[in-house]
Amino acid sequence: MVFQEIAAALEDGVLPTRARRDLSYLLDDAVLWDYVRVAETGALRSRLVNGEKPPTASATNSARLDCLDLIRDAAGFPSMPRDRSAPVELRPTPGKGDLAALRHRLDDDLRIIQSPGHARFIAVLAVVLDTRARTGELVTQRLADLTDDRSQIRVVRRPQHGTGFESVDEMVALSPLCREALAHWLPVRATLTEPLQGSATALWVSLAHNHAGAAGDDGRHTHRVPGMPLQQSGLIRSYNRGRHQYGLVHLLPPKLEQLRRALEEISCPGSAVTQETGSRRHPADL
Repeated sequence: MVFQEIAAALEDGVLPTRARRDLSYLLDDAVLWDYVRVAETGALRSRLVNGEKPPTASATNSARLDCLDLIRDAAGFPSMPRDRSAPVELRPTPGKGDLAALRHRLDDDLRIIQSPGHARFIAVLAVVLDTRARTGELVTQRLADLTDDRSQIRVVRRPQHGTGFESVDEMVALSPLCREALAHWLPVRATLTEPLQGSATALWVSLAHNHAGAAGDDGRHTHRVPGMPLQQSGLIRSYNRGRHQYGLVHLLPPKLEQLRRALEEISCPGSAVTQETGSRRHPADL
């Protein structure tokens, strides 16, 4: 299980490329904790559970750490530190000026969309900029979560596993940039899902043929046609690829989570949420 999860983390860009060729770097505390945190969300599962990838159980989480201890011991490293209450050094996040520049750049790119993937990439970023949604929250979004005029979108907040907070539904107002980005993406999505004859409800869908999880007992993968719901690993992979492909390395951090944290840091607690409706204004208005 641990081998498959680490392989998936490397393939999906959860772990830095350097970890592929440098064992000491891969076994570093900070790098392994990045892997552990993502693995505990279930995003690195090789098989779906009732069509989803739920968080892994506490027994699995404990076994994962035990396995890592065995690997580190064999490589001459001490055991994994188990005290998660210790401060974690977070990667730097973009500043307010960088985020404003990103919005302007995305607005310009809407006039020269290069491909279906580019349309989806811009739309995902625009939604993140407005909603500060996590990857796990994005991939569960459905067309029905958008209002008919695309002025608002529902986000089911799913705080990180172990925080003690329950999921909360929230309607978030969308900026003009986001509404325009969705106006470009939705027709592309409709074309991709047309062969599925109306059975597709996911807002974010795949662009090409791929396979789901690991191979079955017969060694064959289950192939997924274009237009299927985008999985969390696919979303992370498309973000990593897109920031390079579309020349946004100078504006986008290496991890989508870093972008989300940057938006959290500049938001105004208490003024963005209206108690009467639970709706949230988009950050461009703050």
